[in-house]
Amino acid sequence: MTMPTQGSGLGSGNHSDAGAPHTAAEVKSSSIGELLRQVTTDMSTLMRQEVELAKAEIRQEGKKAGKAAGLFGGAGFGGYMVALFLSLALWAGLSNVMDAGWAGLIVALLWAAIAAVLYSLARKNAQRIRGLKQTNDSVQRIPDALKPHPEGVTR
Repeated sequence: MTMPTQGSGLGSGNHSDAGAPHTAAEVKSSSIGELLRQVTTDMSTLMRQEVELAKAEIRQEGKKAGKAAGLFGGAGFGGYMVALFLSLALWAGLSNVMDAGWAGLIVALLWAAIAAVLYSLARKNAQRIRGLKQTNDSVQRIPDALKPHPEGVTR
């Protein structure tokens, strides 16, 4: 994933140390308009980068959630088959007392085992979904980035 680059810096716009703290002389020689333009540019770049990070994390986590949802769907279908075959087994067992009913019961137990395995796999996949951890961590650091540094420049 490519990230947007930082703005051009103060003054002429071609600082080789863009993003580095500026000296008192650089800040004092800059107009308020230039300083506000730089702050606006930096904030805009920061917000674009945060949005791109959030998009990338959503795509990654969405794939995991989709897989877990598919496995839960398979477990649900397995549960449906258990109910269907248990009902058929009970019906056939009561009406015939022997062969057909017990065969239906065996098929139902087979589907119960399949449903249990699918549910177990779905649960493990769902537990691996961790949300937007990187974006959340990065956004929480933004207020710290806006605070002046102890050795910061004053006018």
